[in-house]
Amino acid sequence: KLAGKTLFITGASRGIGLAIALRAARDGANIVVAAKTATAHPKLPGTIYTAAEEIEKAGGKALPCIDQVQKAVNEAVAQFGGIDILVNNASAINLVNTETLTMKSFDLMHGINSRGTFLCSKLCIPYLSKSANPHILNISPPLSMRQRWFKDHVGYTMAKYGMSMCVLGMSPELAKYGIAVNALWPRTAILTAAMKMLAGGDEVASQCRKPEIMADAAYLVLTKDSRTFSGQFCIDDDVLRREGGLTDKDLEQYSCVPGGQLLPDFFLDEPDAAKPAPTSASSGAQSGQQQPGADVEASMKHLATAIDVEAVGLVKGLVELQLTDLNRSWLLNLKSMPGGLSEIRPGDSGSTEKPDTCMTMKSADLQQLVSGKLSATGAFMAGKLRITGNMGVAMKLEKVFRKAVAASSAKL
Repeated sequence: KLAGKTLFITGASRGIGLAIALRAARDGANIVVAAKTATAHPKLPGTIYTAAEEIEKAGGKALPCIDQVQKAVNEAVAQFGGIDILVNNASAINLVNTETLTMKSFDLMHGINSRGTFLCSKLCIPYLSKSANPHILNISPPLSMRQRWFKDHVGYTMAKYGMSMCVLGMSPELAKYGIAVNALWPRTAILTAAMKMLAGGDEVASQCRKPEIMADAAYLVLTKDSRTFSGQFCIDDDVLRREGGLTDKDLEQYSCVPGGQLLPDFFLDEPDAAKPAPTSASSGAQSGQQQPGADVEASMKHLATAIDVEAVGLVKGLVELQLTDLNRSWLLNLKSMPGGLSEIRPGDSGSTEKPDTCMTMKSADLQQLVSGKLSATGAFMAGKLRITGNMGVAMKLEKVFRKAVAASSAKL
C-alpha cells in the first residue's frame, strides 16, 4: 500500500521512528530519515546512516538528512519528487519540576516537540497537498487536563501537548487539501534505547512492548483514506483491534517478555489497566491487614544492604526518601563511599549537601518495591511515586531497588 510513497519521518534513527520506517520500507516506500544523530552515541545506538542501511535492506529507499528542516524537505523532494506522509516522531523529554527545570532544557523540549512538529508540518504542506492520500501523524498523546499529567513535569507536558494541539488545529485547517492530521500514542511503555537508559538497564523489558506495535498501528492509520479519517487521537492497541482485527492473544506478540506486567504509558487516564491483580496475601479479611509502616525497618535494612561500591558508582547522588503516611524521611548516600542510609529526624541538621533527588511515596508502596511486586519505573508511571529533582539520578535507582529485592528474597 505504501510502495513508491515518500515518508518524511523525524527522529527515525532509532526506536519508534525507525520501526515505523522499517514497516513502510517493507512495502517499498521511500523514507527520509530526518534526525540529529550522525555519529553513534555510546548509550543510544543508531544513526541516520545505520537507519538508512536497515531501510534499504528491508526493501525501501532511504535518504538520511541531518541538515536544517527546510533543506531536508528540499532534498527529499529533489530525490523522490514529493512527500506523501509526514511522521512527527522526534521528541525530547526531561521529567523534572518547575523549580528544577533549566530554561535550556525547557527550550530544547519545546524546540523539538512543539516547534519542530509545527515547522515540519508547515514546510511539508505544499507537497502533501499534491499527494493522492496525504497524512501527517504526530506521535503524541490524547489531551487530558488532569493535574496528574502536569505536576512535577509541567515543562515536558506543555511541550508534548503542543504536538497534540497541532492535531486539533491542523486537522480542520488542512481538510481543504485532503490532508489527514492524526495522533498515535502507545498504551504501554515501549522498549527503546532511551527507555533502557532512563530505567537503568534491560530489566525493564518485562514491562514493555516492542516498538513494532507502534509501527504496525501507524501503518494502519497511514493507509486509511485521508479525507475521511482525520483529527483522531489513536492508541496503538485500539487501532490494531479495530482496524487489524487483533485479539488480546494476538497482541501478546508485541510483549518483550510474554506474560509480563505491562507499564501504562503517560497521559492515559487508565491507571489500573496495567496494575498487577491483587494476590491472596493482600486481599480479604483472612490476609490480616498490616499497620502502615509495619515492615519499613526491614525494607530500609534491605535498601541499606543494596548500597555498595557498584550502586554508588552507578547513581552518584544523594537521594531523600519520604514516606508520606508515616511522616518520616531517610537519606540515601549514593554519592560517595562508604555510602549508607540514615533516617532524617526532626531537628537534625542533616547533610551539608542538598539531595539531588527527592522521592515521595507511601510505606506500603515501598514495601511492594523492596519485595519485587512493583518496579520504581512502574510506581512512577502509575502515580505511586513522586520524584522531584534530578530525574536521571532517580531512574538509576531502579538497580538499587532490584538489589534490595534480592536481599529481601534471601531473607525469606
